[in-house]
Amino acid sequence: MMTLRPSLSNSCRQGGCTLTGALSATTHVRDAVTVVHGPKGCTHHNFSLFHATNLDNDELILPDMFSTGLTDTEIIFGGEETLRQTLDSVTRGGSAAVFVLSTCIVDTIGDDIHAVCDRDYGVPVIPIPTAGFLGGSFQDGLNNALCAIADKAGLFSRTEKEVVAFCPENCNGVNIIGEKNLEFEVEENYAEVTRLLDGLSIPVNSRFIRNSAVKDLFRIGTARLNILRDEELRPVGEFLKKKFGTPYIVSYPSGLEGTIQFIRNVADAFGIAGGHAVAREQEMQEEMLAGFSDISGAEILFETTPTRESRLYSDEIILHLGLRLGNRGCRVPLPFSPPVGSTGVRRLLHRWRCAIHG
Repeated sequence: MMTLRPSLSNSCRQGGCTLTGALSATTHVRDAVTVVHGPKGCTHHNFSLFHATNLDNDELILPDMFSTGLTDTEIIFGGEETLRQTLDSVTRGGSAAVFVLSTCIVDTIGDDIHAVCDRDYGVPVIPIPTAGFLGGSFQDGLNNALCAIADKAGLFSRTEKEVVAFCPENCNGVNIIGEKNLEFEVEENYAEVTRLLDGLSIPVNSRFIRNSAVKDLFRIGTARLNILRDEELRPVGEFLKKKFGTPYIVSYPSGLEGTIQFIRNVADAFGIAGGHAVAREQEMQEEMLAGFSDISGAEILFETTPTRESRLYSDEIILHLGLRLGNRGCRVPLPFSPPVGSTGVRRLLHRWRCAIHG
């Protein structure tokens, strides 16, 4: 299927409210449902957003979301009974777990969501604070969701045997934490990280959370290392370190030298020699840069003002290829998110080449 995707250069899909950030994680637990406790509009807006995003990424998946649909009456007199009735209904639908997300209005009126969720519904019901009216961001919602689900991971398994049964042998892999499920190239970025891990013979234990089943969630504490998608997930890394004792790497590899350092950091975390993997990656980078010799020495101008992050990877690319910055140069894109790994740099250079020769 052909998809008419917008430009990747300046697209940011991580805007939005706290509720949207949490939903970007909970809706990726495919055998669970998410209940949004609030007016219908909050759910409708996000359902439309996620449906459109999935179509953009060639994924014909409808997010499994329900709304308590609070009316003026519940907003005045409280919506806890409506939430109970909704949970009684959705927990009879065969889902393996239910996530309950708050909205600004229910925090304002003071509904005790935790007390309602503490009842026995026969399946785990996990409340997640997502009312952002006091300044919460998309990232806060994502962080809250990941921490709340990890904190309750034990509820998803009844016995230690079940945990072991779903664990990879020896449980020596890594967890990928907080993938940006709404961004372009999310699967390409994951593939690049796994390529680098394969060079060290290290498997992925769990993607927390992307295209997951409930049974995958209780593996979160069994890996030897957590790899965060980016630095804004540091509070999640600290939470998981405190709860399970798992160390973490603060972000995906970015740029050329950042990729080399990522390999070294992972190898050090596992106490293995990584020199061979580093040497192979450096050789790959040299061959890749040689393949773009046709744009060497070109004059370029960035489409947007570089941020601190984009300067780190763009400066090293400019240096390696002998590019020049100038007001009359060809306009080239700087993605909102830094390119992931050497392969991400290659994709970026293809876009620069098209701009220079276009």
